[in-house]
Amino acid sequence: MRSIRTRLFAILLAATGLVWLSAVIWIQYSTETQVGQVLDRRLEESARMVASLIGRNQGVVTPHTADMVDHAPALDGQHDYARQLICQVWGFDGKLRSASQGAPQGQLADGGSGFSERAVNGEVWRVYSHVDEDLGIRVMVGDSLRVRDMLVNDVALGVIAPAVLILPILALLIWWAVARGLRPVEQLAATLAQRPATDLGALDETHVPTELRTMTSALNGLFRRVDQARDRERNFTAFAAHELKTPLAGLKTQAQIAAIAPDDATRDKALGQIAAAVNRSDRLVGQLLAMTAAESATLAELPAQDGAQVLADVAEAMAPLAASRGVRLSVRSEAGPWRTDQVALLSAALRNLLENAILASPPDAEVEVALRLDGARIVFEVLDRGRGIAETDRPHVTDRFYRGAASPSGEGSGLGLAIVAAAVERMAGELTLTARKGGGERAELSFPAA
Repeated sequence: MRSIRTRLFAILLAATGLVWLSAVIWIQYSTETQVGQVLDRRLEESARMVASLIGRNQGVVTPHTADMVDHAPALDGQHDYARQLICQVWGFDGKLRSASQGAPQGQLADGGSGFSERAVNGEVWRVYSHVDEDLGIRVMVGDSLRVRDMLVNDVALGVIAPAVLILPILALLIWWAVARGLRPVEQLAATLAQRPATDLGALDETHVPTELRTMTSALNGLFRRVDQARDRERNFTAFAAHELKTPLAGLKTQAQIAAIAPDDATRDKALGQIAAAVNRSDRLVGQLLAMTAAESATLAELPAQDGAQVLADVAEAMAPLAASRGVRLSVRSEAGPWRTDQVALLSAALRNLLENAILASPPDAEVEVALRLDGARIVFEVLDRGRGIAETDRPHVTDRFYRGAASPSGEGSGLGLAIVAAAVERMAGELTLTARKGGGERAELSFPAA
């Protein structure tokens, strides 16, 4: 059952039906009990009335004394319950003194006062016996259980019949109430269906029911995040196009110079510029791909590797760049303390940190790289002696395409630390950048050791 409306209708109808059925059963039981009590009181009062009249008649019992129960006002007229009662008056000597019309010759009840039931000539009677010691008589008044049950059933039916007729009306009202209650949901769905894909503005929460405010707030939050993501992608595309445009324009210009160069020196210089532009473009494309991979929803699964081995592999890959710039690379780590299956993300983060540190370091400087266990966390540490990050640049160094004041002219794409931040966030780690005493920067990547 996928429809909320149908589910709510079924639940409410089942709950209402259960209450309705319980009420019907209770009405039936209560009606039977109360009508039975009323009829029992009538039997008792009829027996006492006959005994009282006999007492007023000086104890004289005539053959027609018992017929008085047939002439009670409640039983006058033509109806299904007429001549329901029978009456017998017995003496203590065992002789029948009086009997109403239709009463059997046999005694209706045995024993003393009170209620009893007896079958006489195939008819079951409920009998009340009244014993009068002073008059020496027993007055027995009987009530036909068949007629009695008919009366109880008719009374109960008169109460239950309207309830049965009300049930389909109640079901229609429940369906209408559920449909009306879900109307705000349908209106919200209609509003969303009519929205163009480009409209990521917030939904109006002024007249939204309380139950839908959470959903509306969540949708507005989603729209806001999608809009921000779209802005980031738009900016990313614009910055990437701009960054690629510069080296491509340089390539074109230098190729034209090389083609018309009057001598070998001019041609060689142009070819050198072309090689530098190609290297820069290659590095930018590589970083764009790394940025995309770091922010991608899925990455290729790789076998888990020791963190120290990942660090050693990255340091080995960065060794030629360090050697070309006259920078010493020092690696300190011990194998075994931590393994990860997110090798691609960790490698991208460490590679960009090391590259930044090497490019920022002056010749003959040393870049130190270490892996250590710090309590419940694993820390990768990269230290350099470059110019460091200006305090005004710190809030923005992890933004895409942001180049700080210390960035070497013509080098870097402004994506290095953005890639590190994205990769570390995917790995549930932390990136910390702090200035070193004596100059330089300390970059730390920390992850849970478990």
